[in-house]
Amino acid sequence: MSVNSFKTLDDIGDVAGKCGFVRVDLNVPMADGKVTDDTRLQAVIPTVTELADKGAKLLLLAHFGRPKGEVKPEYSLEPVVAPLADILGRPVQFMQKPDQDAIDALPNGSIVVLENSRFAPGEEKNDPAMAAALAAFGDFYVNDAFSAAHRAHVTTEGLAHHLPSYAGRSMERELTALDKALGDPEHPVAAVVGGAKVSSKLDVLRQMVEKVDHLIIGGGMANTFLAARGVDVGQSLCEHDLADTANEIMEAADRADCTVHLPYDVVVAKEFRANPPIRTVNVHEVAGDEMILDIGPAAVEALSDVLKTCRTLVWNGPLGAFETAPFDQATVALARTAAALTKEGQLLSVAGGGDTVAALNHAGVADDFSFVSTAGGAFLEWMEGKPLPGVEALTK
Repeated sequence: MSVNSFKTLDDIGDVAGKCGFVRVDLNVPMADGKVTDDTRLQAVIPTVTELADKGAKLLLLAHFGRPKGEVKPEYSLEPVVAPLADILGRPVQFMQKPDQDAIDALPNGSIVVLENSRFAPGEEKNDPAMAAALAAFGDFYVNDAFSAAHRAHVTTEGLAHHLPSYAGRSMERELTALDKALGDPEHPVAAVVGGAKVSSKLDVLRQMVEKVDHLIIGGGMANTFLAARGVDVGQSLCEHDLADTANEIMEAADRADCTVHLPYDVVVAKEFRANPPIRTVNVHEVAGDEMILDIGPAAVEALSDVLKTCRTLVWNGPLGAFETAPFDQATVALARTAAALTKEGQLLSVAGGGDTVAALNHAGVADDFSFVSTAGGAFLEWMEGKPLPGVEALTK
């Protein structure tokens, strides 16, 4: 879906003195009351500062954890207020729930974090009555949380039907990048799809073979495809019961003129731990008591050559068990190739998903990709070609 389908902050007009709801993502990792990764807080800055500088009174809507419609103090958003204020460089207030007198008393440009939206039983049910009651306090609605856009909740979807609605700057940037990557991409297009299990990414694989020119399969998923082709993968993580499905995907790729790339050399070990004895072998030489834990250097070199012929790359999931050395080497090497091609202007590279972001940070190249999405479920559902309720609700 093109970003031209949405109203953005460029369309919002004069907001001085108006009260706006802004759906943001404040679902940040915490330890001992401290934010351990402020990536999502940083993403709030462009939209919130722009609207506050225009004199709007902003009520920030967000969820934290899974309180399941109950008030649970450990899921309060109050501890996030001070770190957010530090990042914004301006005061941020906290309000349990909207109060008209309190809102009227706010000076223009005020920023208020409302309590965890999921404390309300109606939030995850997308209760129309709750949406209408909440909308009564606001003059406009901005959704700046792509990461929650795959949920049809009151604060992600319901409110958009009651107030003039806009995509925030982070949402706009995300939708623009995703449209360039798969909506209307420059070919040839490559997709790296990795991870442990084929079963968790069946819809992604089926969608990708129809959209891309090169499908690079890594992680434990590659073992399932190798086994489907008759390769003995030893003790490797493998969904042998999905052999027929893997073959169907490869047949669909053939029909769509999409080349599926599987490793032909791999790194194996007899136990999965940091720095065990390893061997690099042809895929047909895996011993019965060994497991494949990464793809090999020859395969990485071949995949690097593939990326050099491409103009667009979509990446979701690591190539090996990257959290444990030395099984991070293939992911790091290919990520660095993609980053270098991006910096040279040869490749538009879009990546997303929690493991992927961690892997790119580990490789030191997250900032060199064209766009890295912190969204997990929403990014995956976008790759699956599913409509995202929070995005659909913003359509002009």
